[in-house]
Amino acid sequence: MAQNVRVVAPRLPTPAVRESRRTTGLPDELVSEQIQRLALFAAIAAGLWAVGLIIDVVLVPLTWGVEMSWRAVALDLGGIGSAAWMYWLARYCRQPGRTKADISLIYLVLNAIAIAILNTWIVPPLAGPSLFVSWAAPAILIFAMIAPVSPQRILIASLVAASMDPLAMLVAYLLGTPVVSVPQAILRSIPNYTCAVVAMLPSRVLYRLGRRLREAQELGSYQLVELLGHGGMGEVWRARHQLLARQAAIKLVRPEVLGARDEAEARVLLRRFEREAQATAALSSPHTIQLFDFGMTGEGTFYYVMELLAGRDLETLVREFGPVPADRSVFLLRQVCHSLADAHARGMVHRDIKPANVYVCRMGLEYDFVKVLDFGLVKVRDRAATADTLLTVDHTTTGTPAYMAPEIILGEADVDSRADVYALGCVAYYLLTGSLVFEAETPMKMLLQHAHAKPVPPSQRTELPIPRELDELVLACLEKDPNDRPQSAEDLFRLAVGCPCNGWNQASARSWWKTHLPELTGPLVVPEDTQHAGRVVVTV
Repeated sequence: MAQNVRVVAPRLPTPAVRESRRTTGLPDELVSEQIQRLALFAAIAAGLWAVGLIIDVVLVPLTWGVEMSWRAVALDLGGIGSAAWMYWLARYCRQPGRTKADISLIYLVLNAIAIAILNTWIVPPLAGPSLFVSWAAPAILIFAMIAPVSPQRILIASLVAASMDPLAMLVAYLLGTPVVSVPQAILRSIPNYTCAVVAMLPSRVLYRLGRRLREAQELGSYQLVELLGHGGMGEVWRARHQLLARQAAIKLVRPEVLGARDEAEARVLLRRFEREAQATAALSSPHTIQLFDFGMTGEGTFYYVMELLAGRDLETLVREFGPVPADRSVFLLRQVCHSLADAHARGMVHRDIKPANVYVCRMGLEYDFVKVLDFGLVKVRDRAATADTLLTVDHTTTGTPAYMAPEIILGEADVDSRADVYALGCVAYYLLTGSLVFEAETPMKMLLQHAHAKPVPPSQRTELPIPRELDELVLACLEKDPNDRPQSAEDLFRLAVGCPCNGWNQASARSWWKTHLPELTGPLVVPEDTQHAGRVVVTV
């Protein structure tokens, strides 16, 4: 279970919530998997009944010269029909998984009735004491290993199924049909009832695993639903709030990635993590990703709870649809500047601006709405700097050399908002051309080019028209000396507003989305029992 360190968004840990965690049974995804196994169980049962039909129709008359028994054929057909019904129920019926699981108990009893009729009226009873074991016994055990129902229900259904053989013998005796003696009937029934009692064990194991899975998936007031992506920094999951109907994205960050080498360093890191999460939550720009909550699990894994977005990050956008026209690039660039200007005004520097951390989404009626991601993920540079280090040197060098400012590469102490301006220039360059500012065989060679090489103007690396003012704006952001760049995101915003690229608006954005991402132009409600629609925020 997650142990919350700090509550950024108010939560209501009521007793009713804690009680629901104990009584909700198996997680939905585990129920769904077990229902699919029930479908396989029904398919195998149908195959066995089909083999019996072939034996009764073909082999028995040919081998022993015995006339075909229509009662046996009818029983075989009934077994095939009930198995087909169970298979359809498990695979194609739209009933909830738990409802299907409860109905499957009826199928177990129906199978036991068919087996009892087969043992009593179709196959002559064996004479003398016998180690005969009814097919009902293994059917009960196998079913208990698969069915996602409570141990109590499994026990009741198994006892009913186990009673079908002795009940059939009792009915046959009352009708005057020859049956085995009472002691032999008892011996034949012992395996059935033994398996019925033992059937509770696999059901208990399944429920114990289900509880552990549910506990592992619960972080504070959120429950993990679906893994969206994973990478060097950890994992991103789609989650839902246990009290509200709100969907969210949760990023799990492994502590070793953040640089904690021992318990003392982990405590220092946790305090910094808490302060930076609070600072991120305080950002008010609508173009900054909303942070709902954060905390740390019992295993020491940090987690962020963020708003769930529907759209594309800029890296994916360019990779799928090619370079972005100048007017749309400026339209997006202004929104990124709005977010960074808010952060810079509060003394925060993002330090990891790159296309993968800029998300273009649909937000209500607005399209091409930008959200800047990943404020506040840090790593301790060394033991001496654990108190105030903001920069993730190892992560940044290995993860984003294509967007790193020269002063960061050269290890200069005074790294400020102008480093974000440089990175944003690299992002604009990538948007306009579909290419990195500098191409190199290794990250180190790329870093050296960022530190010393002069960039080629973006207008010379694309066939799309780029106005001179926008060309000069991008090159100004890419100046090696921070003093020669726009001094903040606010300054860059003013320059972007002055660019003669105002042809992109909400009408053109909506038209583009309807053409290229039509699945994201309709309702964005994510059904509880289906996969998420479109793309969501996945940055790790």
